[in-house]
Amino acid sequence: MCKIVHLTSAHPRNDIRIFIKQCRTLARHGHDVTLVVADGKGDARLDGVAIADVGLLPGRLNRVFKTTQRVFDRAIALAGDLYQFHDPELLPVGLRLKRLGKTVIFDSHEDTARQLVAKPYLDPLSRRMLPALFGAYERYACRRFDGIIAATPSIRDLFLNINPATININNFPIVGEFGGAPPWSMKRDQVCYVGAISGARGLRQMVQAGNLLRSGAQLHLAGRFYDPLAEAEARAHPGWRRVTDLGLLERAGVRELLSRSVAGIVTLLPLPNHIDSLPTKMFEYMSSGIPVIASDFPLWREIIEGHRCGICVDPRDPGAIAAAIDYLVEHRDIAQAMGERGRKAILDNYNWDVEARRLLDFYEARSHAKQALATV
Repeated sequence: MCKIVHLTSAHPRNDIRIFIKQCRTLARHGHDVTLVVADGKGDARLDGVAIADVGLLPGRLNRVFKTTQRVFDRAIALAGDLYQFHDPELLPVGLRLKRLGKTVIFDSHEDTARQLVAKPYLDPLSRRMLPALFGAYERYACRRFDGIIAATPSIRDLFLNINPATININNFPIVGEFGGAPPWSMKRDQVCYVGAISGARGLRQMVQAGNLLRSGAQLHLAGRFYDPLAEAEARAHPGWRRVTDLGLLERAGVRELLSRSVAGIVTLLPLPNHIDSLPTKMFEYMSSGIPVIASDFPLWREIIEGHRCGICVDPRDPGAIAAAIDYLVEHRDIAQAMGERGRKAILDNYNWDVEARRLLDFYEARSHAKQALATV
C-alpha cells in the first residue's frame, strides 16, 4: 500500500478525472489516498478517499500565490509517499516537494502554453510572451519530476522529449456509470450539451443554430457559464427561446438528461487547445447510447465517422449544427443505430477500465523505481 496525495488548487473535489476516476480507482486498489482541494467546503471522506480542504480564496492572484502555499503546507503535513498534482500553477509546489525527496507526478490536463494564447483577459503583449515563458519553465520543472501523466496522446507527445517517464491516461467513461442505453421511446425532441459553457466552446453558434431549427427541438444546456459576454449575447439572441438552461447537474442529473436526449453536442471552436483534445463529454454521449454532433477536427472525425456514431460539422457554422440536429431528431432510427454503435465503441475501446490499469501500472513502476534508488 502506498500513501498517495493528489493536489489541486483549481478543480472541485468531485472532479471527474481527478476524484471520480483516479482517486477512487487508487483507493479501491488498497492505496491510502488523500485529495487536497481549495473549495472551502471543509474536510471530508468520500468513497474511501480523504478530502483535505485548504479553504477558498477569492480572485485569480490569491489562487496562484496564497492558495498554492496552503496546498504545499497541507501536502507536507500529510507526509505522502507519492504526490500527484493537477494544475500548472502548482509546478513550483511540485519542485519544492521534489527537493524534499518526494516522488512527484504532474498530471497535465491541457497544453497550457497553447491555451494561454486564447485567454481573453490577457493583453496582446502578454499573449505573445507568456506562452514562451511558461513553456520554458514547464520544461525545466518537468525534467525533474518522477513522471508525467497526460490527458491525451498529443499532450503526451509534447512531454516525451522532456521526460521519458510520460504516459497518457485518457478521460474515457466508466462503463456502467450511465447504466444501459435507455429505450428510445423515452427520447424527447431535444439535444444536449454537458460541460463548461463559454464562447470558445461554441455557445454562440449553438444558440444561433436554435433559431434555424425546423424540427422544433430544444437544446438543453447543463453546466456552468464561464464567459459573461457570450452568455449575455446568447440570452439576448432569438435562438435562446429554444434553450433550456439546467445549470450545473450532479452525475445522476446528467444521466437522466442523456437518457431523454436524441443527441449530444460537442462543437468546440477550432482553438489550438481544442483541436487535439479528447473531450470527456464526447465519450459520455457515446457511452449513454446517443449520437454525437461534433466539431470536424481530424482526430474527432476519425473517432466519430470511423465508428459511424454521429455527425461532424464546422463548429463555426450555425446552419450546419442546426441541420445535424434536425436530421437526427427527424430520423430516430438512424440516430438510434448511431448511438448503439457509439456505445459499442466505448465497451470495446474507449473505457476507464483500460485506463485504470495503465494508471495502476504507472504508479507501481514509480514505486519500484524509488525502492531501487533507495537500495543503491
